[in-house]
Amino acid sequence: MNFELTEEQEAIRDAVAAICARFDDDYWLARDRDGEFPHDFYDALAREGWLGVCTPEAHGGAGLGITEAALVMRTISESGAGMTGASSVHINIFGLNPVAVFGTEEQKARMLRPMAEGREKACFAVTEPNTGLNTTQLKLRAIRQGDKYVVNGQKVWISTAQEADRILLLARTTPLEEVEKPTRGLSLFYTRFDRDRIRVREIEKMGRKAVDSNELFFDEFEIPAEDLIGEEGRGFEYILHGMNPERVLIAAEAVGLGMLAVSRAAKYAKERIVFNRPIGQNQAIQHPLAKCWAELEAAWMMVLAAASQYDRGLPCGAAANAAKYLAGEAGFSACETAVMAHGGFGYAKEYHVERYLREVFIPRIAPISPQLCLSYLAERVLGLPKSY
Repeated sequence: MNFELTEEQEAIRDAVAAICARFDDDYWLARDRDGEFPHDFYDALAREGWLGVCTPEAHGGAGLGITEAALVMRTISESGAGMTGASSVHINIFGLNPVAVFGTEEQKARMLRPMAEGREKACFAVTEPNTGLNTTQLKLRAIRQGDKYVVNGQKVWISTAQEADRILLLARTTPLEEVEKPTRGLSLFYTRFDRDRIRVREIEKMGRKAVDSNELFFDEFEIPAEDLIGEEGRGFEYILHGMNPERVLIAAEAVGLGMLAVSRAAKYAKERIVFNRPIGQNQAIQHPLAKCWAELEAAWMMVLAAASQYDRGLPCGAAANAAKYLAGEAGFSACETAVMAHGGFGYAKEYHVERYLREVFIPRIAPISPQLCLSYLAERVLGLPKSY
C-alpha cells in the first residue's frame, strides 16, 4: 500500500498551486468584502484545463479520476482561496458525473465539453425548503407534456444560480403515492437555466459571499424531453454518482482549509512575542495546533481511500461519508484553533483566519450534516437499525 503521490499527481498539485499563487490574500479578502464572483480565478483554471480534470478526454477533459480531482480541490482551498475559490469551480469538477455515466452519446457531446472548458456555468438543484436532506420526499414536480416537461415548485440552497447558464435538476415525475418505493419516480435533467421561468432569490449568509446561495422558484418552467438524463424515474439512483464524489471533494476542501489555518497560526505563533518569547514556544499553543495537524492528516488518508475506491469502481459510500465527517470536523477544529492562537487579532479580517472559520462551516454542514454521516455509518457499516 503506497500513500505517496505519483509524479503525475505531484505535477498536478504544483501546476494548480502555481495558478492559485496569482490570487493572493488581498484578492480573496476583496471578494469576501465585495461579493463579486471570482471570474478571473475561474477563467484562469479553465484556460489551463483544470475544470475538466474528471471529464472524459473525448469530451474536452483530462479523463482523470476523483483522486486527482480531490488533489486539485485541496490545493485550491489550501492556497488561501478557501471555500470561496473551491466553490466557484466545485460543480464543474464533479457535477456532471451523472451525465458522463448515464447520458447518451449525444448528451455527453452537447453537455460535457462546455463545462469542462469553462464556457458554461451550472448549478445543482436538489434540496427543497420542506424536505431538507430527505431527498425521496421532494415535492417539485416535472410533468410530461408531449415533447417537454413542465416544472413547478421550489428549491433552496442552490449555489451559483446567479451565475448559472445551465441547471442539473432533480424533480419528481411520478407522485410519491404511485411508486413502489420512495427512491423511484424522481428524474434527473440537465437543461438551460431560463430566468424568465425561474425566479432566483439570493440568501445572505455567514461566509463565502462571492459564491452565491439561493432559493429558486419555478413557474411553468419547460424542459425539452431530450434533456432528461437516463430513464425517467431513476434520477435518485443517478445522482448517487455525483453525491459520493461530492463528499470526497468537499472533504478534500475541508482538509485544505484546515491545513491553511494551521499553517497561518504556526507562522503567527513564531512571530508573535509576548513576555519576551514567541507564543509558539508555549505548549498551550503548540499542542492544539499539532493535534489539528494530526487530525487533518488522518482525514486526508480517508479522503484518498474513498477516492481510490470510487476510481476503482468499488462501493465507496462508507468511506466517502467517513471522509466527509472526519474532514469536516478536523477542518472546523483547525480553523477555530487558528483564531484562538491569534488571540484578539484572530478576530481581525486582515489576518484572514476569521474568514476561514466562517467558511469552514460549509464543509461541516454541507452537503450533509455530520450527524447524517454518522447515521449512515451506523446503519450501513455497523448494521444498526435505521434511526430516522
